[in-house]
Formats: sequence, structure tokens, C-alpha cells
Amino acid sequence: MPSPRLTDPLRRPLFRRLAASYALNELGDWMGIIALSVLVYDSTESALATAALFLGTRFLPALFAPILVTQAEKPAPRYALPLIYCGEAAAFGGLALLAGDFSLAPVIVLAAVDGALALAGRALTRAVVATALEPTGELRAGNALLNVAFTGGAAVGPALAGLAVAGFGVQSALLLDAFSFYVVACILFSAGDMPQAEPEPGQMRDRVRAGIAYIREQTILRRLLTAQGAAFVFFAAVLPVEVVYVKETLGSNDTGYGLMLASWGVGMVAGSLLFARLRQSSLALLLLFSTLAVAAGYLGLAVAPTLGVACLVSVVGGAGNGVQWVAAISAVQELTAENMQARVMSVLESIGAAMPGVGFALGGLIAAAVSPRMTFLVAGLGVVAIVVVMAPLLGGNWAKRDEVTGDASLDGRDDVVVELIPGLQKPGNPDSEGIL
Repeated sequence: MPSPRLTDPLRRPLFRRLAASYALNELGDWMGIIALSVLVYDSTESALATAALFLGTRFLPALFAPILVTQAEKPAPRYALPLIYCGEAAAFGGLALLAGDFSLAPVIVLAAVDGALALAGRALTRAVVATALEPTGELRAGNALLNVAFTGGAAVGPALAGLAVAGFGVQSALLLDAFSFYVVACILFSAGDMPQAEPEPGQMRDRVRAGIAYIREQTILRRLLTAQGAAFVFFAAVLPVEVVYVKETLGSNDTGYGLMLASWGVGMVAGSLLFARLRQSSLALLLLFSTLAVAAGYLGLAVAPTLGVACLVSVVGGAGNGVQWVAAISAVQELTAENMQARVMSVLESIGAAMPGVGFALGGLIAAAVSPRMTFLVAGLGVVAIVVVMAPLLGGNWAKRDEVTGDASLDGRDDVVVELIPGLQKPGNPDSEGIL
């Protein structure tokens, strides 16, 4: 069977709609983040209030999103996904009303609701894509295209959001954001039937427990999620100090700060295209070298003498960033049973939302105690340390899971097996731990 081309998933009308919704969702997220940040700071002039907003949009949703996904995976995705996006639209409509009569607590509550819905929407979208494309061998191509859509949204979103807030005001920007989510809901509802992995019967708490048990039982999957969570801490550690690094350490200005961020963005786009070309390559190698490329970017920034050098190494780090995330998603999907896709992807999305907060705190403390260069140095060395520790534990090859045999219900979940390394025995046998 010939390898699928990158453009093959685009032949599917459903995938085109899912990719469009994914890009619009990212644009909407940036619109909301920037508009709410401006609203809270202008209304309170308090850094603590802005930090509280971050907790509401990041940490709280990360705690509740997996539970929400467990409930949302039961109905047909054709109805569940549009309902989630309508919920986001309603949340931003409420936030727009609060912009005219500001109160911090309700803003944080609605922002947390939106954040949980956004994580659930992304997880369910990825689950639908995996269910639709993996049987035909097009999953990696689809992930590459979704990554390009995501990166494009991340690149265009901040600029578009800034223009909307500056040109129309915070309230209008929030209303525009609400409208964009209604558009996404309409796109998905009109897509027709979507493939669905039938979840096992039982109450929500039983399925939550089943999802947790599944991750605990799959050794390589669990280690991969742990490694990605640790990596997120160091990936995000530099973000709070970048502006200080450019202005004080390199002696540049706002333009220089924009150039360095743009250089990282250019690298991310290049990395997304690179993954698209290398989608048949080993995921283990792609994860290894892309993670090390991010580390190389941070270490290069730690010693860069000028803005020009900083921009060059930012392209390298951004390219690694553009490959690393989509490679991690693809690896998690290929190691996860079909009926667990939504729940496991919600855990990955929640890790990606929560762990950067730890990195923000770590990076800020290091910069305040020593210097911004030291923050980049610690971040780079931390990423290298994760690779050194986790690479031997994860093994050298990613093998797709075996088909589930036997009873996959809650009472029979011990029969779900995953072939992690070819030639080794199945998980659940103590001898399979010999890879350590």
C-alpha cells in the first residue's frame, strides 16, 4: 500500500471542516486572551488580578477538562463539538457584557469555563481525526496539516487580536470572538456524521477511573506524558523574561523584541512544514531531535552576544518547537486505544495548559535572583536532562498498539494490551519491564 500524500486528508470534507475549526479556534483563543488581559489590567491596574486571570484560564480548566471530555465523548461528535463551541460563544458573550460593568470574580469564572470548553473541544477534535484517519494510514499527514493550521493561527492570532482590541475596543473584540465560535459551531454541525469510538458503558466517574487506570497500565504512554509535562515546565520558563532579556541584556528595544519573537515564529512554521515532509520518519527520532533543537535554541540565547545571533538561534529553537508538539501528539495517539483517544488527549491538552504555569514561576524567580541569561541556560539544560533521563526509558521505536481483543468494558479493561517495543511481551507481564 503506497504511503499517503500530505494532501490526502484534505480530500475528505469532514477533515477540511475540522482543520478550519481548529485554526479558527486558535484565532479565537488569542483574541480572548489578549482582550481579557487588557480588560483586567485596565480595570484593576493590578498584576495580581492578571495572575488570577491566568489561573482561571489555565490551571482551573486543566483540572476540569478531562472530566468534561469524559461526559462529552458519549453523544455523537456532530452534536457534542458544536455544543462545546456554542458554550464558548456564550461565555465570551457574557464576558463582553462584563466588559461594560466590570467585576473580576465573574470574569475569572467565565474565563475558566471557556478554558475548559476550549481544551475539551481540541481533545475531541483530535479524537475524531484519529478515528477517521488512522485506519487509512493518514493520521500523521492529518496531524501535520492540523499543526500547520494551529501554527498559522498562533502566528496570525496575536496580531489580529491586537488590531481588533485597538481598533474596536475590548467589548467589541469579545463580541467578535463570540461570533467566531458560533461560526465554528455552524461549520461542524453542517459537516454531517462524524466517526466515533464508542465509549464503554458506565457512569462518568467510572469512565474517569477507567481512563486513569488505562494510562497507568500503559507504561510507555505514561512515561511519554510525564516527559512532555516536565518539558513544558522548561519550555515555558523563558516566556516571562524574554522582553527583559531583549531590552536589558541585549540592549535592544520593542522592535528587537518583536523581531526575536517573529524569528521563533518563522522557525515554528518551518518546523511544521518539516514534520509534514518527515511524517513517515520514526516518531522517537523526531521527538528526540526536535526536543534537543528547542534546548539548543535556549542555550544559544543564553550566550548570544547580539540581537542578530539571538534571532538566528531562535529560528532553530522555533523549528524544534514546530516539530516537537505535533510529534508528541502523534505518538500519544498511536499508543492509545481508539475508545480512549478523547480521554487521553484531554490529559495531554491539560498538561499543556497547566505545566507552563510552573515554568513561568521558575523562570521569573531565576531571572530575578540571577539574570535572564541564567533562565535560558537553566531551561536549556533542563530540557537536555529530560531527554537524557527519558530517552532510554521510552525506548528506540514507537510501535502502534495492537487491536483490542476480548472485553474492553470497565470490568474487562485488563484485556486491553499495547505492543510497546517489538519482540517484547505485553504490558501486564512483569518481564516486559526488562526495557529498563
